[in-house]
Amino acid sequence: MRISIVAVGRLRAGPEKSLLDDYLTRFDRTGRALGLGPARVIEVEDKKNAGMGAEAVLLRKALPKGAVICTLDERGRVMSSPDFAKKLGSWRDAGRQDLALIIGGADGIDPALRAEADFSLSLGSMVWPHMLVRVMLAEQLYRAATILSGGPYHRV
Repeated sequence: MRISIVAVGRLRAGPEKSLLDDYLTRFDRTGRALGLGPARVIEVEDKKNAGMGAEAVLLRKALPKGAVICTLDERGRVMSSPDFAKKLGSWRDAGRQDLALIIGGADGIDPALRAEADFSLSLGSMVWPHMLVRVMLAEQLYRAATILSGGPYHRV
């Protein structure tokens, strides 16, 4: 199952980009044998700053056809890492070819696009900077692949 992180905004060189690239490389290495990956980042940018509605149009255009659509939103479901791994595995086992994980801009995701999603995931009740969310999501993808491969997982 191919994974696309579809996000508003451009992530420039720096520590966040380095971490994102590192975790996606780890995910690709671990997930390949599990039928997960490759993972890629698709960035869209509303250059006219027309708001969430315009961002939603760009995000929809960037989604792989037929993908499971999962938004990252503070109103979404909070899951443990093992439960997220099971969710990824269930989509893969159902024969889904693509998963699109959507990260909105500074104002979030347009409500109409949120309503179209197959699933909504929250990284907790706090709101995180959307550039940092990419790193956190990539780490959880890597962790999920590690869990699904039978690797050790330590809860804090």
